[in-house]
Amino acid sequence: MSAQRQLALERDGAVAVLLLDRPEALNAFTRQLRGELGEALHRLAGDEAIRAVVLGGRGRAFCAGADLKEAGSGNVERELLEEYLPCFEAIAAMDKPVIAAVAGPASGVGMSLALHCDLLLMAEDAYLSAAFSRIGLVPDGGASWLLVRQLGYRRALQLALESERIPAARALELGLANRVVPAAELMAEAVRWAGRLAALSPAAVAGTKRLMRLAAQAGFDEVFRREAVLQEACGASAYFRERLEEFRNKRPATKSVAGKDGERR
Repeated sequence: MSAQRQLALERDGAVAVLLLDRPEALNAFTRQLRGELGEALHRLAGDEAIRAVVLGGRGRAFCAGADLKEAGSGNVERELLEEYLPCFEAIAAMDKPVIAAVAGPASGVGMSLALHCDLLLMAEDAYLSAAFSRIGLVPDGGASWLLVRQLGYRRALQLALESERIPAARALELGLANRVVPAAELMAEAVRWAGRLAALSPAAVAGTKRLMRLAAQAGFDEVFRREAVLQEACGASAYFRERLEEFRNKRPATKSVAGKDGERR
């Protein structure tokens, strides 16, 4: 008998919804779940019918971190490098925006997963927690890199050492979350947001994501030159020509469907 799947994939037009599907364990990561998530993200990255991805959790949690029932059963360094890292790299590398829809706790490496996403939507009763030090561990899943760059050294250090819970409203103030909505509206709002992004020029969305990711690490000159290259490509697209026609003629351009490169089909 094959094992029950731990990740659910749903589609809503050009939006894919991925749900960590272990609600009885607050969607804690197992080896199986890590494998399924990595495979799904890589598959969606190459799916031209999908323009945006929502990542959430089934039930009352986003992800409670690693399943401690599996702790000590393998090589942690190998797990991080070979099982977690491909998931995070897939989110960063895909041309589509990935929205984390966080309900309840996003703890430990579950917080890392949420912060790796391009955009973060939280329910009013959700929270982030770097729970590592509470059980004698250091931050992992890239949490150290993410927190220092988003919060600064001192605030990130305090949060990590004290395993501080960050409620949704506070996460919004700190810039860790983009928006906060009532819990009952979380997934519907995440899908609506993804749908609006999916309707934009694919070339412009992909290029903007690449530039913002690059800007977090590179110097001004490198980012400026990359902007110029990507702007040249976007300016040559049919999507841009249609928007220009609308602006000049004060009327909608002929409707068509954008392909992966922003060209109209």
